[in-house]
Amino acid sequence: MSRPELIAPPEIYYGDTEAKKYTQNSRIQQIQAEMTYRALELLNLPPDQPAFLLDIGCGSGLSGEILEEQGHAWVGVDIAPSMLEVALEREVEGDLFLQDIGQGFGFRPGSFDGAISISVIQWLLNAETSHPSSSPPRRLTRFFTTLHSALRNPSRAVLQFYPSSDDQIQLITSIAQKAGFGGGVVVDYPNSKKAKKVFLCLFVGNGGGQQVPKGLEGEEAGERAKFEKRREREKRRKDSKKNNVKDRDWILKKKDLYRRRGKEDVPRDSQYTGRKRRPAF
Repeated sequence: MSRPELIAPPEIYYGDTEAKKYTQNSRIQQIQAEMTYRALELLNLPPDQPAFLLDIGCGSGLSGEILEEQGHAWVGVDIAPSMLEVALEREVEGDLFLQDIGQGFGFRPGSFDGAISISVIQWLLNAETSHPSSSPPRRLTRFFTTLHSALRNPSRAVLQFYPSSDDQIQLITSIAQKAGFGGGVVVDYPNSKKAKKVFLCLFVGNGGGQQVPKGLEGEEAGERAKFEKRREREKRRKDSKKNNVKDRDWILKKKDLYRRRGKEDVPRDSQYTGRKRRPAF
């Protein structure tokens, strides 16, 4: 079976049908959760402190939900309108932007405490047109240069991707270094064809003072069980919060979210949720 990035550009490949199929696939959900938790570990954020994170290629918000569960605020960018539409239908909490990451980002310098990306940057390795500006090196340069600017100093970006060769890894890492990043490649389960995962762990600031983390080795099944237990624990906590804590603040927050997204017929605030209604006379 051909790799998706070799079939069509992402905004075409992930149309309405494929976007929903991707989101509803339980195996994809599991893999996405495992890699997102691993990316958060590699980010090495200060414990018990909420961060403002960028989710690059956020898709339908599967990774964003985990960022929420961990107490972080997030902004997601994706090039596929159908993926973002599914994310809106799922009422994810992050702010969403339609963005071709190969054209670079337009965020203010130092906006984010960190960035993650799951299964995305390999899409930048395919030229979509014959124009020189569409070449992989040009697109990667715009991506890494503007990403470096958007991150505060110090911080990290952790980008999981699927390279098809060592040459691709070398191209990506060399352009990231030219853009100002430190860090390098982290490979989990390097001896397993099925479980092997490649992460680009990039540092902003601190020069060479930060060491690239070591990849995971040993029994992948044991690690998967650990991720599954954590995922289930967070899901129970989130479900409990949804079912039992629908107080005034929760209702106001959801109403404000709906209004900002342009939803119509949002009920007005009442004496139970905020401002009292004016008498009808």
